[in-house]
Formats: sequence, C-alpha cells, structure tokens
Amino acid sequence: MAFIKIQNVVINTNYIAAVKLDNQTGSGEKSISILLVTPKFSLFQLESISTNHHHHEWIEFTGQAANALQDYFTSYNNVIDLLPESHESSAV
Repeated sequence: MAFIKIQNVVINTNYIAAVKLDNQTGSGEKSISILLVTPKFSLFQLESISTNHHHHEWIEFTGQAANALQDYFTSYNNVIDLLPESHESSAV
C-alpha cells in the first residue's frame, strides 16, 4: 500500500482504478482526473443484500496539482508504459 499527497488530498493508491491524463476543464484549463473505487461497508453487512459493494468517484485536479500528477503517472518509476513514445512513431 502506498499513499500520494497532492495539495490537501491524500490518496491510497490501492483505490486508484484509472487516471485520465491530458484532460481539460470546461474553461480549457489542463486537468488530470483520478477514478477512486472504494469499498462500501455497512454496519449490518450480513443483513444487507446490495449488489453494488463499491463507491466510484472521479476527482479532478488542475494547475500545479495536475502537473505534479502528470509527472507522477508518466514516470517509469511509478507506471509501466506499454507503448512508449519511441515505439508509437514506428507503429504502422
């Protein structure tokens, strides 16, 4: 388990399901969006018959936070890039 802190938000990386890089807000500002999927816990789980046991939430970051997250999620130390840019140009 690892945590990343961006401004006043600390995220458990185990709950990151997806990251949208190079997004833009409605006003055209660069943004990064992170999809968090966390388990829902009921006080009476045995009595609950719910098919949806997870909570999904997109969190959008802009400005310096977006830049820092862009750097983090494009770093080969943190994420394996299956199609690095050098190979994309040679694809036919």
